Amino acid sequence: MQMHSLLALVAQHFTQILTTADPIIRSPIAITLGAIPGALCRYYISLYFGQWFGTSFPFGTFFINLTGAFLMGVFVTFTLERSITSSDLRLLVAVGFLGSYTTFSTYALDTITLIQSGNFGFALFYWFSSALLGVLSVALGLLVTQKLLN
Repeated sequence: MQMHSLLALVAQHFTQILTTADPIIRSPIAITLGAIPGALCRYYISLYFGQWFGTSFPFGTFFINLTGAFLMGVFVTFTLERSITSSDLRLLVAVGFLGSYTTFSTYALDTITLIQSGNFGFALFYWFSSALLGVLSVALGLLVTQKLLN
């Protein structure tokens, strides 16, 4: 089954389920259903990276923010190119999953922690490269998805 067909099928079933919900709680339900797995992914990936690479540099947050930015580019391009208009699906993936998967507050805290521990070089590298590579990751996600869909 192609990715487009699978995503369309998920969107269709998801929308059918939510159409029975009260419109006032529909959006919060969609966001919550995405946020739970997004937060769990962030938590377990951070644990794994901490165990694997140590904690002298926030590799987990760095990886999460870059992959989240890339996935945002993929998702936005895919939904635009394939005219997927389900606002519930967009809320579930973009706001819920990717919003809880990536985290600016952890990025800021990790930067301050590096500064407070005297790792000014790491702090500057992390602060600058996360922002720059995050933007480049979104652009790469857009480009890769456009190439795959055309």
